[in-house]
Amino acid sequence: LSVPVFAQVPKSAAEAKSSFAPVVKQVAPSVVNVYAAGVEKGQRNPLFDDPIFRRFFGGDGLPAQERVRRSQGSGVIVDPSGLIVTNQHVIEGMTEIKIALSDKREFAAEIVLRDPRTDLAVLKMKGISRVPAIELGDSDGIEVGDLVLAIGNPFGFVLGNSEPSVSVGVVSAVGRNLAGRGDGGGVYVDMIQTDAAINPGNSGGPLVNASGEVVGVNSSIYSPSGGSVGLGFAIPIDRTKRIVEDLLEHGAVRQPWVGIRLQTPDVQSAREAAAVGAIVARVVPGSPADRSGVRAGDQVIEAGTRSVKNPFDWEARLLDLRVGELLPVTVRRAGSELRFSLRVADAPEVSAPKVTVLRELQLVSLSDVIRQERGVASTAGALVYRVSERIRDEIGLQDGDVIVQVGQTRVNSAEAASAAIDRYGARGPVYVVFERNRQYLQTSFSLR
Repeated sequence: LSVPVFAQVPKSAAEAKSSFAPVVKQVAPSVVNVYAAGVEKGQRNPLFDDPIFRRFFGGDGLPAQERVRRSQGSGVIVDPSGLIVTNQHVIEGMTEIKIALSDKREFAAEIVLRDPRTDLAVLKMKGISRVPAIELGDSDGIEVGDLVLAIGNPFGFVLGNSEPSVSVGVVSAVGRNLAGRGDGGGVYVDMIQTDAAINPGNSGGPLVNASGEVVGVNSSIYSPSGGSVGLGFAIPIDRTKRIVEDLLEHGAVRQPWVGIRLQTPDVQSAREAAAVGAIVARVVPGSPADRSGVRAGDQVIEAGTRSVKNPFDWEARLLDLRVGELLPVTVRRAGSELRFSLRVADAPEVSAPKVTVLRELQLVSLSDVIRQERGVASTAGALVYRVSERIRDEIGLQDGDVIVQVGQTRVNSAEAASAAIDRYGARGPVYVVFERNRQYLQTSFSLR
């Protein structure tokens, strides 16, 4: 009987020394450590803002306590100019970023882009003009069983060095949709699952195939202890490439939009949600979907070359779209299958005029198209298009909130909100009512 190939004894020393060392040597110079720090403010006692308390004790009361918060992760150089991709949650809330190369050199870095939805961020190294960039592969071509390497520095703070470590495994599954949260707060759909050991600090590092090409960005671990138990996940590199290419070509990540909102399944578990289908709840008037003929009640069954079985599949397809491309969509309507071609457009708020407030807050007037696309209950207001981390941390406003009232003044546009903030801020604290997830909240702050 012939001996199976996998059980044969090596015939030479070279054959016996089967190793991934050449791949690691090729990739390691492009893998970095990301060290980040930021000041975190504790909760301020609401009593300190009470007018009676302030009348008796004076001033603004005791300030909120501050503490320095630190974070450590990995990253990968994707452009020779010094652009680095890492996870957004690694640098969330951080103001000081340092990069350590594998040769022990350290450089400061600035945050060029944050994309919480994909849990990806792009950093730019300072003080260096050219660095070795890694070759990005194709995540569409990976298959279950492919050999992969997870590269990063999982315990950089403890070990005190910058050389990346390597763990080896296989692609355990593809197209994984994670209903819960991983390390970050992004939308974790169409993920690559691997049994290559991923531990805290690997986040942002590359998942590499046997040819040394990056096929994913390590992002999250699901385990009771937070350590590796053979269940690691990576963001497909094709999604990352879209973001990096947008940044290099347009200076920002474009927000693809087709104008379809799916029904929110009323179910108790992720397993049930995965079986309900992707039913169109509404189509935004004037949107690409509306112009193509998609209607509320249609069931999306295919988008591009991918089948759509549930809202997770649809969300995964949206994350990979590029503005300007044609998206073929197949729907089931009244027992028949219909095919449409949707020309992907920019999200409506992207092209809307922006009003900058407090130098760190960009507002957009709430239009009917924006309201329907985002499912906003208010009929008028100012959409928070972009907000700095300081404003988010100290005031509590987030991207996507809709300001509907400032002080006693209802606002119906971005300009009205800006004028009201200036007017009330000149007299004292500014009280703001805003909508978030169809609920009304309030916050207050003082202009400095």
